[in-house]
Amino acid sequence: MNRGTDARPRHEQIAADLREEILRGDLAPGAQLPSTAQLMARFDAANATIQRALKSLKDEGFLDSRVGKGVYIRGHRPLVIDVGAYLPPDGKVRYDLLDVTTLTPPTDVATALNLDPTGQAVRRRRILYLDKQPVELSISYYAADLATGTPLARAGKIPGGAPQVLADLGAPQRAFVDRISARPPTREEITVLDLPAGVPVLRQFRTVLTDDDRPVEVSVLIKGAHLYELQYRQSVPYPDSRA
Repeated sequence: MNRGTDARPRHEQIAADLREEILRGDLAPGAQLPSTAQLMARFDAANATIQRALKSLKDEGFLDSRVGKGVYIRGHRPLVIDVGAYLPPDGKVRYDLLDVTTLTPPTDVATALNLDPTGQAVRRRRILYLDKQPVELSISYYAADLATGTPLARAGKIPGGAPQVLADLGAPQRAFVDRISARPPTREEITVLDLPAGVPVLRQFRTVLTDDDRPVEVSVLIKGAHLYELQYRQSVPYPDSRA
């Protein structure tokens, strides 16, 4: 069987190994990182390569330099999100509304909303913040024939949120389907989410369904992958001992 090779620059490989050790707790919060000389020996790498690896981890919030003392592991805890809510269970979340416009949506959105090729949708773009840090770019779409003339199509925050508007329109949220993928960020995503260099994003494509499985909303939610862990919970049927 052919196996892939790691063609990344050496400093990215080293940062990846150290990042994994921090995430699994082998390098505990508050502990001092081994010295540069020790890391050079361990990874058989030059000082400049080690420093580039450490800079990446500092930019991502994993490490903290203390002048004259060394480099320490920060208390980095991923935001563990229940996939159903797709938001952290605690912390103060707020958002800024970027824009609201009516347009021809991307093909995948139009397909999910059952729009014809020339169909229009209302788009609402927001940035979500958790404790002042940008954590999500949220882009929601609604069929124009449903949303036009409602708070969904107007600039400004919506009292009760979109779920309340949809319920008032006779299209309450009953279920949703998520597709989650990872990819490199776009230039806009790097800027609005203030992403460190080299960090991928999680892309959630959520289709919200009302009665009779009719789609009423599609949201594309983008998050920096260095901040999050997704948590899934599913019941397992008890085995039938008679089988």
